[in-house]
Amino acid sequence: MVARRYWIDRINAAWRKRPIVWLAGVRRVGKTTLARMWPDAVYLNCDLPSVVRRLEDPELFFREQPKGAIVVLDEVHRLPDPSRTLKIAADAFPSLRILATGSSTLAVTRKFRDTLTGRKVVILLPPVLWTECEDAFGIRDLDRRFLHGGLPEALLSRSKDSAFFAEWMDSFYARDIQELFGIRERTGFLNLLRLMLRQSGGMVDYSSLSREC
Repeated sequence: MVARRYWIDRINAAWRKRPIVWLAGVRRVGKTTLARMWPDAVYLNCDLPSVVRRLEDPELFFREQPKGAIVVLDEVHRLPDPSRTLKIAADAFPSLRILATGSSTLAVTRKFRDTLTGRKVVILLPPVLWTECEDAFGIRDLDRRFLHGGLPEALLSRSKDSAFFAEWMDSFYARDIQELFGIRERTGFLNLLRLMLRQSGGMVDYSSLSREC
């Protein structure tokens, strides 16, 4: 497990300002791995029904935690009312340090309300930075970073794995796009995404995208 010290330090610094740190980023960018860098933290995967049931009474749950504890709520946007859960933690138990993660910032915008204003710091975890490649991952080959991409699993792989990226695309479509927007035309969406990636850095031509999709 790679210790990404830069991000660990940023999260620790954010906790000194606010009780809640919201760690956002695309799937497989390393949010869960990063969240497990605090070995004494209480870790909860909100994708699990048992965890959702456990958090039905957030006040009771947070009261059971020792003062100053770190609580990780992974995939927090899977909870029915995540902003209420986090608001209770911030207002009633300010000594707790909460790390809330989620694969989709889109889901957060739909479920999170303004009740968390002034209570959280948002940190967007990007693909692996070039400065991290050498310091944290021991990679000094810039071509490898370009060819493998910045998702940690792909970057650490000895060879490019097309199956990994195909699985990533399928997961992104099924968990983020289809659930949020109800888009059923999978082939058209994937074609659009590939075309947009191909035009990265250039002017967007909506007419061309429409024709080719």
